[in-house]
This record gives sequence, C-alpha cells and structure tokens, in this order.
Amino acid sequence: MAAFIDTGVFLALYDLDDRYHTRAVELIKSALAGSFGRLFTSDYVVDEAVTTLLVRTRHEIAVELGKYLIESPRVTKQFVNEEVFMVAWAKFKNLKDKHLSFTDCTSLAIAEKHGISRIISFDSGFNGLIGRIC
Repeated sequence: MAAFIDTGVFLALYDLDDRYHTRAVELIKSALAGSFGRLFTSDYVVDEAVTTLLVRTRHEIAVELGKYLIESPRVTKQFVNEEVFMVAWAKFKNLKDKHLSFTDCTSLAIAEKHGISRIISFDSGFNGLIGRIC
C-alpha cells in the first residue's frame, strides 16, 4: 500500500489561509501515522510547492516547506528521469479534458511506474485516473 502526495496538500499544509488547510493537516497526520502506507512525492512537486508557496506567502515559509520535503525520511522523493518525462508528456497531450498540469502528469507517470494506486490530492482532475484521497 502506498500513496503519492500532490502539491496542493503541501501548499495547504503550510499556507494558513488556504481553504484546505485544516483538511491538509488531517491528511498529513493520517499519512504520517501510516494510514495510507508508504508515502511518495516527486522533485517536480517539491519545485511546484516551494515556488507557489513563495508567491503566496514569504520566503521563510517556502524554505520551511522545502526543508521539510527534502529532509523528510517519511516521504520518499522520486525524481523525474527521461522515461517518466516522456510518459508524462504523452499524458499531458492526451488528457486535455482533465486540465492537469505537466507536473500532475509527471505524478501520474511516477505513480504508474512504481505501482502507486492512490494520490492524496485536492485536484479533481485526477478523478478516474488514480484513486484520490481528499
């Protein structure tokens, strides 16, 4: 059992003004307690989360999130390689009705590659593509 954590959950966790903040705290507590099995995210998610948080809040908060994600022994980081990149690009071109970002498509490609069947996400664009915990 495993779950991939999407950008929006990390953003909501660190942005007190995010409408999903309370739910993000609950989800991360459950995830860290082992409710969803092994936890994964990606370098693209880290990039997207830190950059977006920098725009939404302050540099210090973005650094705090980055430090948490990079140093966390509980969240395994998967790195996008050429194979994942090309699978994601194919998904991005073909999933136009889902309104998923390229980063979202890399998350799907990584999940497929590693047999991860669930994503912790507030993004309904993942519906029908992967089991969504929200």
